Amino acid sequence: MPPSPRPEHLLAAILSSTEDGLLSFSLDGNIETWSRGAERLYGYTDEEIMGQPAARLMPLYEIPVHAELLRKINSGTFARHENTERVHKDGSKFRVALQRDSVRNERGEVTGILENARVLGWHAEGPPVDGQLRPLLEQMPAVVWTTDRKLRLTSSWGSALRSTRSKPGDLVWRTIYEYLKCQDPHAAPIAQHVEALRGMATHFEYRHGNRDFEIRLGPLRAPSGEIIGCVGAGIDITERKRSEEQVRYQATHDALTGLANYREFVDTLEREIRRAERSNHSFAVLLLDLDDLKHVNDRLGHLAGNRALQRLSDVMKEHCRSTDLAARYGGDEFALLLIDADAAMARQIAGRVESALQGEREDPPLTVSVGISVYPDDGRTAQMLLEMADQHLYKRKKVARGQSVSTR
Repeated sequence: MPPSPRPEHLLAAILSSTEDGLLSFSLDGNIETWSRGAERLYGYTDEEIMGQPAARLMPLYEIPVHAELLRKINSGTFARHENTERVHKDGSKFRVALQRDSVRNERGEVTGILENARVLGWHAEGPPVDGQLRPLLEQMPAVVWTTDRKLRLTSSWGSALRSTRSKPGDLVWRTIYEYLKCQDPHAAPIAQHVEALRGMATHFEYRHGNRDFEIRLGPLRAPSGEIIGCVGAGIDITERKRSEEQVRYQATHDALTGLANYREFVDTLEREIRRAERSNHSFAVLLLDLDDLKHVNDRLGHLAGNRALQRLSDVMKEHCRSTDLAARYGGDEFALLLIDADAAMARQIAGRVESALQGEREDPPLTVSVGISVYPDDGRTAQMLLEMADQHLYKRKKVARGQSVSTR
């Protein structure tokens, strides 16, 4: 008698001969076997689909049902016969009759599912809904994704994926932790995914790479209502954020010098006073007046006057720290808010600004008068601090004009 064929040879023969879409997938949902009938039915070659999630063959609304099936494999309570819908590689949708059975190893342990799909009919009323949805999702300036309860991605769509050099579906079965390269469950947006698994929906903004997203994240539920993962949608708001930042910058900064304007300076000063009251620290206010600007305008013209204002603003930027705030206070008046500074530091900064202007080789030569006030010694309100700095500035102006007045 000829030897009996080995089981793997029988399986190979079945996979090569069946007209139906026969395939198997592991407990993780990844396709492990793929018949010629499945290739004809779904449009994927075995090189394209082997090792990929079986969820790729399903409409989006069937993915939660598939996730629930994977959880029930070991218990043997999954649906063995079912009429449902599947998706071709080209996006078209068709109805199938599914027959499923467990795949077991030599020890009798369940290792996956064998699924046979027989076509019941193709949609003939024009492009199917899912066929329309797929290209729409791929072109949207957004990303849409789902996860299972282990926070493994089960689907991902949207043109925003291009910024990560990914295509729809490429990230499937990678965990959120792996994708973000972060293991901290309290870090955003991982924490929001954890909350979604508890039934909480969240709405927040998140920056990934050089893009900003407005994200809505919530629980993904099976038809029974059980939470089986997360579903999220992120709209790319990078351009909107840039426009908002530009509008805010224009509203809070002087167009000529690029320094903060009067309103921004006063608002920041008020905030610093409240912070100083809580932490009991000092800070300094400097008012600076560009000497003889009217003379420059009259003699050389307003372009030269504007250039003089820019020269002073450049010196101020160079000699204040990143935590300080430089502002154009008025026409030829400027201000500096020095955080965590005392009178000695304020005088030092004022001296540096004066010396830097004197050391410039550009014409016309510029000088500046400076008045200083320090919180809380010279006042505990914005008005008191500004008035005290202005008084000292006025005294310095008189000194510059040759009048004998005591200075600070």
